[in-house]
Parts: sequence; C-alpha cells; structure tokens
Amino acid sequence: MFDSKYGLTTWRNRLEGMGAWVAPLGLRLVLAWEFFEAGREKLRGENWFGQIMEAFPFPFDRIPADLSWTMATWFELIGGIALLIGMCTRFFAASLFVLTVVAIAAVHWPTDWMGLAQLAQGYAISDAGAGNYKLPLIFLVMLVPLIFHGGGRLSIDVLAARLAAMPSPKPHDDAVGWGVVLLLSGPVVAMLLPLPGALIAAAGPLLLLARRWLR
Repeated sequence: MFDSKYGLTTWRNRLEGMGAWVAPLGLRLVLAWEFFEAGREKLRGENWFGQIMEAFPFPFDRIPADLSWTMATWFELIGGIALLIGMCTRFFAASLFVLTVVAIAAVHWPTDWMGLAQLAQGYAISDAGAGNYKLPLIFLVMLVPLIFHGGGRLSIDVLAARLAAMPSPKPHDDAVGWGVVLLLSGPVVAMLLPLPGALIAAAGPLLLLARRWLR
C-alpha cells in the first residue's frame, strides 16, 4: 500500500515534486503584487514618514525620513518584481520581511498594551484603536518559506543555478544553522517584542558555543 505504484508513498512524492513548482509560485505572485502596489503608491504619493519617525524601531529611527521613504519605495518596487520572477528570492524576501516588521512597529502595532490579551486585540484588519497588524503579519508568515526554501523550481534563481552548474542543495539542519538563524532573527523580533527578541538573539551564540564545546 505504501510502496506500490499508486500507494501513499508514491503520491506523497508526487505532491512533493509538484509542490516545489506550485507552492512557492503562489506565494511569490501574491506577495509581488502586494509589495509592488505599496511601492507604487509611495512613488506617486507624498512622504508621510516624517510624521511617524519617532515610532520607527532602532536603528531605522536614525535614518532621515526622505532616505527612509526612498529606500522603502524602491525595495517594495524592485522586491515585488524580483519575487514575481524569482530572482534573488531569499535576499528580497528577507529584506521585505524586515521592512514589514518596521511597518508593523511604526504603524500597525498597538501603541499601549500591558499584556497578551491586549496585544491580541490588535490582530485585526480594521483599526479599532488597538492596532491592526493582522494583514502584515500574514505577509511575514508568507515570506518565511521563501526565505528558507527560495523561489521554487519555476524561478530565475533555479535557472541561474543550472546554467552555472551549481550542485543541488542537500537540506540538513544543525546547531550552526539554528544558531545563525536565532542570532539574525532576534534583533528583528526585538523591534516588536524587545525581551523575547533579546532572548532569541542571545540563544544564537550560546547554541554555537555549545556546539563547539561538545565537539
């Protein structure tokens, strides 16, 4: 049943193979549209970052409003096109992830919350005075697979790798990978949740040191 021509294992393998084409493409198309539209609105609109610069998390609150507006505009425009065609997918997905976290902190995050119950009220589409970070949080979740798995088989990245005769990746997870991920993601999480972000960032080097001690 599991290993026959039409067994569960065979169909699971087929789904995995088709998923490598379909799943990343769906994420890329939706995110490309959303970010490109956001960038186009900024390109045609007026800079309103100066009104909210104090709400930007460090170090983005140190960047001049005009430069910050320009960077956000072109990262959204170019990033949207890059996601559409699957070019430098991991880089632009990670860049747009950070940009979205900054947007949540500055615009969508509750301004005053004292506990998880109050924070949960901001998980909404409409702004009722308690934040409205639901939609950008969904974008963050959609960007995560693109950061870790790339743009999928139907992408410029895969075509370029084949033309360059690069070896196929061999997925594995180890302490080094987890340590680096925790170290890099901790400061991003800290933009919204300072204490958890600091703990995550601290766990990264500890994991790397522990691996070295245990060798």
